[in-house]
Amino acid sequence: MNLATQALPPTAGTRTLLLYCMLVIASLAMSACGGGGSTAEQTPAAIAVCDPTDPGTAAECGSVIVALTDADGDFVNYTVDVLSLKLETANGRIVETMPRQTRINFTDYVDLTELVTVATIPPATYVAGTITLDYDAAEVYVEADGSAKAAVVKDLNGVTMTQTQLKVRLSNRDQLIVRKGLPSLLQLDFDLGASHTVDIVPSPAEAVSEQFILAEIDPVDEKDIRVRGPLVAVSLDEMTYTVALRPFHDRAGDFGRVKVHVTDKTEFEVNEVVFVGADGLRALDAAGTGTPTVAKGTLNVAERKFTADIVLAGTSVPGIDRDAVVGNVIKRDGNFLTVRGATIVPSDRRTHFHDDVVVEIGPETKVFRDGYRASDLTTNAISIGQRVTIRGSQPTPTTDALAPQILFDATQGSVRMHVTRLAGIVNTVMPGQTDITLYSIDRRRQQIFDFTGTGVFPKDDADPANYEIATGSLTLADFAAGKPIVARGFPTAFGTAPPDFKGRTVIDYTDVRSELGVGWGSAGTAEPFRSIGPDGLVLHNQNPDIDQRHYIKQGPVLIDLTALDSDTTIVPRESDRLAFYIKTADSIRMYSGFDDFANDLSTSLTSGGNLARSMHARGKYDVDTNVFTAYKIGVYLLEP
Repeated sequence: MNLATQALPPTAGTRTLLLYCMLVIASLAMSACGGGGSTAEQTPAAIAVCDPTDPGTAAECGSVIVALTDADGDFVNYTVDVLSLKLETANGRIVETMPRQTRINFTDYVDLTELVTVATIPPATYVAGTITLDYDAAEVYVEADGSAKAAVVKDLNGVTMTQTQLKVRLSNRDQLIVRKGLPSLLQLDFDLGASHTVDIVPSPAEAVSEQFILAEIDPVDEKDIRVRGPLVAVSLDEMTYTVALRPFHDRAGDFGRVKVHVTDKTEFEVNEVVFVGADGLRALDAAGTGTPTVAKGTLNVAERKFTADIVLAGTSVPGIDRDAVVGNVIKRDGNFLTVRGATIVPSDRRTHFHDDVVVEIGPETKVFRDGYRASDLTTNAISIGQRVTIRGSQPTPTTDALAPQILFDATQGSVRMHVTRLAGIVNTVMPGQTDITLYSIDRRRQQIFDFTGTGVFPKDDADPANYEIATGSLTLADFAAGKPIVARGFPTAFGTAPPDFKGRTVIDYTDVRSELGVGWGSAGTAEPFRSIGPDGLVLHNQNPDIDQRHYIKQGPVLIDLTALDSDTTIVPRESDRLAFYIKTADSIRMYSGFDDFANDLSTSLTSGGNLARSMHARGKYDVDTNVFTAYKIGVYLLEP
């Protein structure tokens, strides 16, 4: 569910969906995740004598780390090829950061960011970036009545997209300065959600895109980071290992070097054996150079240091030696699991999407769980809703995403259970437990999940209308009843409910991230706001030009802006980083300060003769005061 999902009445012939896709670029100097500070107040640097193709000039070069992430949306798969990613200096020099093209699925990166490349670049002042995407072999699927439906991406003129090039220019006070030995940081936000709509009635569905790409000197959105690649070296003394970056599911190429730090608490699974801390690092060292690895953890922005929480290596990496399936369990019949929204990672072919895969497990199937460091789990631990990566074999390979259910054999394989995300509305709060009306699991509607067999007795099977979350000490206020909630954790072992879910983190309505989206049609409007000032924007909620996009999404709840009693006030948050932008047909103007953004917006609408086409914001919403506190705001203007 997103801002526009219920924009039309049930009898309408179309439903509008929004895709929130973000491309993040972290630019670091020679240390590439080593120590260092910000360069925000330094003067621009001239281009040094640096030839990225000449190892003899490496000491004069900097480096750029490219990462990818995505935000919530109703696309169940959005895979395209990235052909090129270039940075432009102040004097017009173009620097390519991608050593080769790579294939990405934006929907893989809702809750994390993946490092894509570490490129050697000359020290300079960089003022713009350009990314080239190829849709010729795109795999795009939207959710329609709980199932996947193929979609074709078109531009505003109704022409099917093939290749597209997007460019963004940084504001004068927020340009990227790269110096040798001094880390700097830049984030590019590839935001299709600002203008991406889908008509699900045609076959295939039609996705119309006006593509955005934003740039921020410091990242506004921070998520867990994933690093993939074959092992280069291990340092037990430093408690680190280094990989040759190979992002996504690429099987070849070298996208640069990244150092991964580990701690005494880092969880390892090496060749399907569990280790912790230094023991895991020793096992990784014993596995040898070239061993495939994938790590998830956090990046300390101040220190430019990536630390892993979980490391998989060798045969524990999906698609190594054996095929793999990634998705959510929607049904269980004995030893047969139905996995919906599956990504199939073959050991000898290209990764592809498949809507439903039936997986057979058995007594020999190994079971692991994120954050659980023992090896005593059985297949009984796998219940409905669980996010899983399953390793085994696909006896009858197919690349048809919508083919009838296919069988995957994991009877001699393994299952890793991942942290699963719930969204719903609080029913009751009691010590150690919160009961909710369940709306979605990992952003798939609860209606697709068959909870039969989850309870000790049939009467105890999980009930979406009163889904029971064990919260332990993660208590909520009594007044949370009736409010949105997001919980992360694991479904209770199959056949053992209640409770239905064991929460690791619980986020109530006061902290649930919200998104605001409003459109004023293809012709735009001259009065999108009642007022524009340094303290905020007051939205004109009853503007007659408002189209089907006029919602605030707060967790699983959609709030109709046009049904509110007063106009909505949008204010910047008081602390932490901010990002604002104004898009026109051929450019994007970026601001890190709200005053500059508000002044430009006011002048453009009152003196420049521009019309507002759409607006999007992310932050937190207070229902009682009708105030949206934003960390990111974007407005699309139509120029005269």
